[in-house]
Amino acid sequence: MLNKKSVDDINVKGKKVLVRCDFNVPLKDGKITDENRLVAALPTIKKLIADGGKVILCSHLGKPKGEPKPELSLAPVAARLSELLGQEVKFAADPEVVGPNAKAAAEAMKDGEVILLENTRYRAEETKNGEAFSKELASLCEVFVNDAFGTAHRAHCSNVGVTQYVDTAAVGYLMQKEIDFLGNAVNNPTRPFVAILGGAKVADKLNVIANLLEKCDTLIIGGGMAYTFLKAKGYEVGTSLVDDEKVGYCKEMMEKAEKLGKKLLLPVDTTIADSFPNPIDAEIEVSVVAADAIPADKMGLDIGTKTAELYAEAVKSAKTVVWNGPMGVFENPILAKGTIAVAKSLAETDATTIIGGGDSAAAVNQLGFGDKMSHISTGGGASLEFLEGKDLPGVAAANDK
Repeated sequence: MLNKKSVDDINVKGKKVLVRCDFNVPLKDGKITDENRLVAALPTIKKLIADGGKVILCSHLGKPKGEPKPELSLAPVAARLSELLGQEVKFAADPEVVGPNAKAAAEAMKDGEVILLENTRYRAEETKNGEAFSKELASLCEVFVNDAFGTAHRAHCSNVGVTQYVDTAAVGYLMQKEIDFLGNAVNNPTRPFVAILGGAKVADKLNVIANLLEKCDTLIIGGGMAYTFLKAKGYEVGTSLVDDEKVGYCKEMMEKAEKLGKKLLLPVDTTIADSFPNPIDAEIEVSVVAADAIPADKMGLDIGTKTAELYAEAVKSAKTVVWNGPMGVFENPILAKGTIAVAKSLAETDATTIIGGGDSAAAVNQLGFGDKMSHISTGGGASLEFLEGKDLPGVAAANDK
């Protein structure tokens, strides 16, 4: 899983290269409002251009559910990519993706030129990994490069199916970085290895908790899911978010940690309020109480100050830290203190710090700590499945070195 051919291992001179990128960018009135994903894709694209490849880019955008939707066309992406690359990215505007425009453009390509296909999810077969569409995509190229980690946990035509009909399938720089950081953190970490899990529901992280408990030295629990653990300890948790069906599971995990000799850290105090803020960023009155002293009519919404200190202390001696999920309702400035404290402790450590996509990536970037982390994963679901120890179809489909 971790030893894949990358763009540095292949020769693309004079060859047509289909590159699966993640151009699933937010659009407003046909304008791209956040172009991070485009910028992130540039190193792989530039490398293939410099090596004399004929570069054919493809991606999905949004959820058109198998039919052409003009508002989800990749045309704006082609225009912006042309500016970012300083050369024309020709857009093949075929509603069927691999149509007359794409075929003609691919046929006429010279070395170092770039074209972009239409949204792969205009085709219903894409998400079902249908054979016909996979073959059509493969018919355009001799080499396939997957650089879209965000969809690596799904087997689709444009990331898995196509690999069955090409001679060479490699990963791009973005995918390589995810494999290096996330894969090695979980399978071969420099110790002590501390994992921090937050977010709302225990149910979303069942397998992650179980897998990381076996791999890490210390597991830190925060966010909404901490209250199910506290309830499992027999504490009153008031009106806090609790997954009643998972209380038994949390007990098991605490016993498992003890048996394996691992530290499992839970909040020792918590920030409480009368109710969930509405709207989410509304001014709200809060107080901090001990974790075993939450009043029956109050709701826990963030870790408390002592917990933030405890968690920061645990990170100090770590050599590898993986963090997935915020410590509280970070969208509210008053309830973001726990998440900020953890982000700050990661920013100040010399450890390899890996942020596992989704809300934790958003939190770290919004709070201004993004550039202090070793790696921020580009895939929410994909990074979670990596942390669960699952094989990701999009990674597995690439050729081994």
